[in-house]
Amino acid sequence: MKKLLLTALLSTLAAAALAEYPEKAITIVVPFAAGGPTDKVARDLGVVLSQKLGQPVIIENVGGAGGTLGAAKVAKAAPDGYSLLLHHIGMATSPALYRNMPYKTLEDFEYLGMINEVPMTVVGRPTLPANTFAELQKWLEANKGKINLANAGLGAASHLCGLLFQQSLKIDMTTVPYKGTAPAMNDLLGGQVDIMCDQTTNTTGQIEAGKIKAYAVTTPKRLTTPALSKLPTLDESGIKGFNVSIWHALYAPKGTPKAAMDKLNTALRASLKEPDFIKRQEALGAVVITDARTGPAEHKKFVEAEINKWGPAIKAAGQYAD
Repeated sequence: MKKLLLTALLSTLAAAALAEYPEKAITIVVPFAAGGPTDKVARDLGVVLSQKLGQPVIIENVGGAGGTLGAAKVAKAAPDGYSLLLHHIGMATSPALYRNMPYKTLEDFEYLGMINEVPMTVVGRPTLPANTFAELQKWLEANKGKINLANAGLGAASHLCGLLFQQSLKIDMTTVPYKGTAPAMNDLLGGQVDIMCDQTTNTTGQIEAGKIKAYAVTTPKRLTTPALSKLPTLDESGIKGFNVSIWHALYAPKGTPKAAMDKLNTALRASLKEPDFIKRQEALGAVVITDARTGPAEHKKFVEAEINKWGPAIKAAGQYAD
């Protein structure tokens, strides 16, 4: 009898604790250095999420190994709702890029919901003779073996987009990796490399200034941004089904109580509707997600589909990290 009473008491106390969640600050781990696009998304989200939850939201940067170090830290954290992970497309590409993963993407996390998507653009050096995508495709065909394709490093958005772009066109290009987007863009501006596929957050300003040539966007629909609205999609340009965007989403350690998950997801969905947050994301060239992927089930289904999409492309290219 005493044991039953004790068990009932503990269950009541646990339920009460969850009902009061959150009672202290929540930490969002960003698996990259401060100041980058993912860090900016996390800090913008943290402001509104804090307002919705009534507790401080602290951003902790844990960079290294393409985002896997920070993700591993959250996977191993206490599943109490106070340690979260905000990650980008690397959540889906890391399983193929890294031979020795310190966690299992689909098994070691609770999926909270997606946040935004950032479109990408196919751009070229200012002296490239092609002015339209059709002309670019002819130029690429005529210059096989001579084309330099820049990217910001293994696993970067530009690297992943470039891989899929090459495979879709069935044209091998010399991949030129850099230590970040800035040096890659500098060499594109200077004509040292020919083309690059990169996020609108990194290319829109250069396109507006007329410093690089823009050929297409990688999303299924054309963009509405003034500088990019006239660019065709790769799908309408003949590369059917091409769809690449860099997305961000929120995760918790596996086993986080449902009551905490429900509160976090409710707060996340409410945050994504805040006009100020939407405005800040638009300034980054990002589109806030409003569909069912803001919920756990569709979020996880989407990530699984992304793993299945990127895995074969990365493995076919034979580009791995230890």
